[in-house]
Amino acid sequence: MEFFHLINSLLEQDTTKELVRLAVVYAHLIACCVAVGLVLTSDLAMARQLLRGDDSAHCRPSHLESLQRTISLALLMLWVTGAVIILLDMSVKGWTYLLNPKLQAKVLIVALLTLNGMLLHQAVLPALARAGSLLGLPPAMRSLALFAGTVSAVSWFYAAMLGVGRPLAWKYSLAELMVAYPLLILAGYVAMSLLVGWASQRRQRIVAMAAGPDASRQMAS
Repeated sequence: MEFFHLINSLLEQDTTKELVRLAVVYAHLIACCVAVGLVLTSDLAMARQLLRGDDSAHCRPSHLESLQRTISLALLMLWVTGAVIILLDMSVKGWTYLLNPKLQAKVLIVALLTLNGMLLHQAVLPALARAGSLLGLPPAMRSLALFAGTVSAVSWFYAAMLGVGRPLAWKYSLAELMVAYPLLILAGYVAMSLLVGWASQRRQRIVAMAAGPDASRQMAS
């Protein structure tokens, strides 16, 4: 009984609350950094492989499973630590804290990340594992994979930007904070579509050249 009384008295102290919040924010930051680092390195590796005309190494089932598992854990950690931070801040600032547009934008981005992650898990990653490469996907599924991948990358970086953007709090509306989000998704999707289209044509030329001059002339015609 005395132990619980001691814990309760410690939690009521402002210094203890600040230390607890600092520890939770640190865990929150680590989760975001892990996810952003994985997304960045994975996307850069895929881009390099597409420039070579072959992304099969990037789509190995073992790689996809490892990437999915780590990102899912990071997203779960982001939800848990984020909820704790919100509760701690609400205990000091009250319900008005929930009206902060920057907080609303972060929650919205993480919610979209979660929904997009479900789409990747249920449809895109299994299709990639079966096809063996992004270039081997049917056109419709390839477009879906590009869109979901773009949403994932943009969302993680956007969430990180909002997380460190303390001067943005209460200064801009939710609409103003989110205005660049769909534009970045559109730009990323167009860029990846152009890259994949170029890689697909390059791959076809390589296959045709390997098949012989007759196949190359048939492709050119």
